[in-house]
Amino acid sequence: MVTEELKELKERADAVVLAHYYTDGAVQEMADYVGDSFYLAKVAAKEKRSTIVFCGVRFMGESAKILNPECRVLLPDAEADCPMAHMADVGQIERLRAQVEDLAVVCYINSSARLKAHSDVCVTSSNAVKIVSALPNRNILFIPDQNLGSFVAKKCPQKAFYYSGGYCPVHAQLLAEDVAGERRAHPAAKVLVHPECTAEVVSLADFAGSTAEIIAYAEKSGAREFILGTEPGVLWELSRRCPGKTFYPVTPFCSDMKRISPEQVLACLTGGGHEVVLDAALTDAARRPLQRMLELGK
Repeated sequence: MVTEELKELKERADAVVLAHYYTDGAVQEMADYVGDSFYLAKVAAKEKRSTIVFCGVRFMGESAKILNPECRVLLPDAEADCPMAHMADVGQIERLRAQVEDLAVVCYINSSARLKAHSDVCVTSSNAVKIVSALPNRNILFIPDQNLGSFVAKKCPQKAFYYSGGYCPVHAQLLAEDVAGERRAHPAAKVLVHPECTAEVVSLADFAGSTAEIIAYAEKSGAREFILGTEPGVLWELSRRCPGKTFYPVTPFCSDMKRISPEQVLACLTGGGHEVVLDAALTDAARRPLQRMLELGK
């Protein structure tokens, strides 16, 4: 799919294509940049071309627009959304602010622009521990993913944590017994999981980390087999960077990520796509926690 024609379409549209690891492999192959949420946010913030085609779910396109408001951001599929991105309540946030002293609202980047606008700092799974540790606040309201929040809390025992109760519907489906069964079937395999999984699943892992960290671990490890507890779209990058190694995925597909097709990407480059449009006041309010993330996450 990476052809001269595709390159010409990108140049003609003055566009760059960003794709998340969880999209289909054929979509990742078309992209100029492939990565996790933190990496793609950094790329989007510095992009000089006039158009970003963001192959991911809606909150990712919103983050790109917030960080680079002069750039036109196009989503290949307007219905590709993340349920977890909406699993927190603004009223709950503001009530807790009034009740708890020295509170920082830490917002996982997997969230809507509206939730970001009511937060103090954003984090990703790759930088959450570093950023929370660096905050002067003792009390942390972690939204919206309680599983990731609980993972961070164990790494930051000096802090007191509150949660909104959200979760990733994909990672939450993975059960401890599923991992245990795969380990019995493949006793030599290392278990790699995302911290969006439940604490029970994380406790069984040889390594728990962000998608990018999982890829790096597998690439550097001397092991030849791995049980993969994250969205299977990452297999495209793993197969590219880990030739000769075998992966056993145990997590279901994210149907929202898999909505995006190569045909939709091409449509974005030829006058189609769905532009991300955000209110100026919302954009400004949501930019502050994202910029703080980029500063603290360096």
